[in-house]
Amino acid sequence: MTAIYKRELSSYFNSMIGYVFVAVLIFFTGLYFMAYNLYNGLPQFSYTLYSLTSILLFAIPLLTMKSMAEERHSRTDQLLLTSPVTLTGMVLGKYFAMVTIFLIPVALMAFCPLIIAMNGEARLLSDYASLFAFFLMGCVFLAIGMFLSSLTESQIIAAVSTFAVLLILYLWDSLTGFLPSALGDLLSAFSFTQTFNNFVQYSVFDLGGLVLYLSLAGLFVFLTIQGMQKRRWS
Repeated sequence: MTAIYKRELSSYFNSMIGYVFVAVLIFFTGLYFMAYNLYNGLPQFSYTLYSLTSILLFAIPLLTMKSMAEERHSRTDQLLLTSPVTLTGMVLGKYFAMVTIFLIPVALMAFCPLIIAMNGEARLLSDYASLFAFFLMGCVFLAIGMFLSSLTESQIIAAVSTFAVLLILYLWDSLTGFLPSALGDLLSAFSFTQTFNNFVQYSVFDLGGLVLYLSLAGLFVFLTIQGMQKRRWS
């Protein structure tokens, strides 16, 4: 797994995808941070994070589209499937490489609440809890993108399908509002963004929601492993 992890991490920066991903998130973080917290004086950095969720819809597919699809397109996946590396180790190596790249802008975001504190009132505990929820939500997005990338050899299809699924999750509450009340109430219980909203809007540490995020990330990583396992024996 370590060898796959190092190779994947290096490949993202050799192909500029890693740099573009980090630059896009940092740019929009600075833009929203300037607008909300520095210019308008809002003490909660969590509002900046809330706006950044829409940016993840575009940034995550950029990062995940090549994770599996490129291997299938170049036929190098056959080498991986027949190598002594376990499928679990291979998938986890790729996944943790993407998580590491995502962690870079998240780590830089951690300085923003401190900047707010140095200039006035700050809500550090709430902001860092929201940042942790934001990170876990991004990890779920990465797992979904990796799974969808494993289903095709086209990076474009992988990126578009990932964006479509993430957009549905992002608009889930609005979409269920158009349904009949009984059905809408039932489906709203599966709201993906409600956990993050609890942190941002209500300053509630939603432990159950964090467990949901971890479970979903694990589920899609597991599905990716099973899909690769099926291809190994087909």
